[in-house]
Amino acid sequence: MKKILNDVNAVVDEMLDGMVAAHPKELKRVEGTTVVVRADAPVKGKVGIVSGGGSGHEPAHGGFVGKGMLDGAVAGEVFTSPTPDQVFEAIKAVDGGEGVLLVIKNYTGDVMNFEMAGELAEAEGIKVKQVVVNDDVAVEDSSFTSGRRGIAGTVFVHKIAGAMAESGASLDEVEAVANKVIKNVKSMGMSLSPCTVPAAGKPGFTLAENEMEIGTGIHGEPGVERTEVLPASDIVKTLFAKVDDDLQLTSGEEVAVMINGLGSTPQMELYIMNHTLSKLLKEKDLNVTETIVGEWMTSLEMAGASISVLRMDEQLKELLAAPANTVAFKR
Repeated sequence: MKKILNDVNAVVDEMLDGMVAAHPKELKRVEGTTVVVRADAPVKGKVGIVSGGGSGHEPAHGGFVGKGMLDGAVAGEVFTSPTPDQVFEAIKAVDGGEGVLLVIKNYTGDVMNFEMAGELAEAEGIKVKQVVVNDDVAVEDSSFTSGRRGIAGTVFVHKIAGAMAESGASLDEVEAVANKVIKNVKSMGMSLSPCTVPAAGKPGFTLAENEMEIGTGIHGEPGVERTEVLPASDIVKTLFAKVDDDLQLTSGEEVAVMINGLGSTPQMELYIMNHTLSKLLKEKDLNVTETIVGEWMTSLEMAGASISVLRMDEQLKELLAAPANTVAFKR
C-alpha cells in the first residue's frame, strides 16, 4: 500500500484538522468530535442541515459545509458510518432554533445511526427531520444497504436543500424540496480499478488489466456486470440507459447533469464522458440547464465515474443556481 499517511488510525483526525487549518474562515471543528461546521454556526433563525458518513469520499461531506449548502458534516472512519453520538454533536452545533434536517445516504449503518441521533436531539427539544437519498439505479440491495444506495446525486440534495434553508424556509419546506430532489435524481457508476482502505492495506476487490465493473458502489460494492474495458461512448450509453429507464424522461423536459469522478479519473476522461452524454440528451430532446463535472463524491483512489441526472422544474432551477460558498462548491 502506497499512501501519504502518518498513522492509519489517525487519518480522519488529521484530515479534519488539515481541512480546518486550510479554511479557517469557512470551517470550524467541534472540539472532541469528528464534526466540522460553518464558521458562523449556529445560524440563528435558519434551518440547519447536517450530512455525513464514512470518510474516503472527499470532498463529501466536509467540503460542502458553508453558506448555501450544509451547516455541518460528521465524518466516520473510512467507509464506516459515524456513531450516533457524533451525529448528535453535529445536530446540536448547527441548531439555530428552527430545527435540523439530516441528509442521509441509504446505507444501513448511516440510516440507523442518524436516526438514533435524531431521537436523542428531539429528546432535548430540537426539531429534527430526515431524508434518505437512494439515487443509485444499479442494484436494489447490496452488502451495505437494503434498497438502493445513495451516491453522487446526494450533492444535488445538499445544494438545493441548502439554498432553500438559506432563503429562510421552514423545516417542513426544506424537507419537502429535499424529497423532491431525491425523487427526481438518478445515478449510476462504474470503476476501472479498486481502492484501498488504509486500515485494510489491500484493495477491496480486484480487476484484471482489461476489466471494468458496471454499477460499482462508492465503497467498492459489486455492480451488475464485469466486462472488458469499453469505449467511453459505450460506458455512458450503458449508464444512461438505466438512469433514463428509471426517470422516464420525455421530450422537452429540463435536466441538470453531474459527471462525478471517483478519485483517480482525470478531468479529460470525465469531459469525454460528458461528450457522449450531452449527445444522448440532445437526441432525446432534453434541455440541459446545468452540467457539473468534477470530483464530488469519491471512493479514495478508485478510478471510475458516475453520472447523475436530475429532472428539473422552475423551483429546482432557481435553488440550484442560488449562491453557495463552500470549500468544494461555489456559486
